[in-house]
Amino acid sequence: MTDRTLLRAGHVLSMDPAVGDLPRGDVLVEDGKIAAVRPEISADAEVLDMTGRIVIPGFVDTHRHTWEAPIRGVAPDATLDDYFVDVLDSFAPLYTPEDVYAGNLAGALECLNAGITTLVDWSHINNTPEHPGAAIQGLKESGIRAQYAYGSANTSLAEYWSESKIAIPADDVRRIRSTYFASDDGLLTMGLATRGPGFCVDGVVAAEWALARELGIPITVHVAMGRLAGRFGMVKQLHGLGLLGPDTTYVHCCYFSEEEWRMVADSGGTVSVAPQVELQMGHGWPPVMLAIEHGLRPSLSIDVVTTVPGDMFTQIRAAFGAERARVNADCWQANMPAPSTMLTARRMLEIATLNGAHVAGLEDRTGSLTPGKRADIVAIDATAPNVAPVHDATAAVTLCADVSNVDTVLVDGVIHKRDGRLLADTGRARRLVEESRDRLLAAKEAKRERATA
Repeated sequence: MTDRTLLRAGHVLSMDPAVGDLPRGDVLVEDGKIAAVRPEISADAEVLDMTGRIVIPGFVDTHRHTWEAPIRGVAPDATLDDYFVDVLDSFAPLYTPEDVYAGNLAGALECLNAGITTLVDWSHINNTPEHPGAAIQGLKESGIRAQYAYGSANTSLAEYWSESKIAIPADDVRRIRSTYFASDDGLLTMGLATRGPGFCVDGVVAAEWALARELGIPITVHVAMGRLAGRFGMVKQLHGLGLLGPDTTYVHCCYFSEEEWRMVADSGGTVSVAPQVELQMGHGWPPVMLAIEHGLRPSLSIDVVTTVPGDMFTQIRAAFGAERARVNADCWQANMPAPSTMLTARRMLEIATLNGAHVAGLEDRTGSLTPGKRADIVAIDATAPNVAPVHDATAAVTLCADVSNVDTVLVDGVIHKRDGRLLADTGRARRLVEESRDRLLAAKEAKRERATA
């Protein structure tokens, strides 16, 4: 029997040029797939009244270290250099599989609550063979659409982030691929989260890229950020190793040379920008327009909730404000008007949805309200005091709304948030991350006491 849901009478921003925007429109979902988007649809279906709602595709977060949810806010004033010491060399070595499970479950539910329906989980916390399974279980139980990007262990800053000679264990990656991701058609898919040149010796870099390509999974790597990695010329090094390709996502990209921008564009690579982190932690200016100017389709990501909020509204505004501030300052110095190519609110919504799906390798499934795609749908309450009255629906989403306005969330046609409330057991998820927080803090204190004894 066909399962049908009809989202009725919302202001639809489809992000599909062929479908367009419908000031009053219906979206029909059949068996998890978008069946139709039209001004009016009659169907035998469960009806969700979208009156006073703005209906959009779900946001796509293309890079988040989801495991860090139990240590949310521990490094509010951190620079990137601080983060390596205060998080990766302090908390990460203490993480058990139970901590990873709690972090991924609570972190993924946080995404759903904020209207993020697709997540690239950059999971560099595989300290034991049990850690990846725990991470995947957390994602699975949440119901989010996600790419699980298998990363290295994080038991020693010196061993894993300074010319590391330790490769991600190929046999374990193969085990995870065959056990959990035998098909690439599921709600969860797999990638490889690599550290790259500068952080690893060339042999490790080449081995990890070869492993991902052997298994047919995409690669994601941090590049060109901050005081250290901004000087590595990582893409140029990858080019020298013959490793550039369309299967690789480059995260941050703040200090690319012109040559490196061309290399990424020519190779068909993709870009993920984490604007709030980049501005706040010293990675560099978020390069959204630079990516666009080089023919790329940049996406947005959250990165770390140890230091920044975990929602897409923050990232949209950080990127929008930073880019326009930079251009306006340049124009002031040159005594010339701002160019017509400045970022717009509309483009920011596209970057946060359709571009995100493109970068995650899932544009055929999600990112727009297109008939035939999977039903990853978000409805924003446009009657709330911080959103109403609506003059421009796109601006209402990108510049007015926040997490409190996310009224309804569907992933693959399944309702995960309704009338502003998650349907999951959020009490259990909160208890798990609080227990994880307490255990990690106790373990950190015990480690400190041993070191000073």
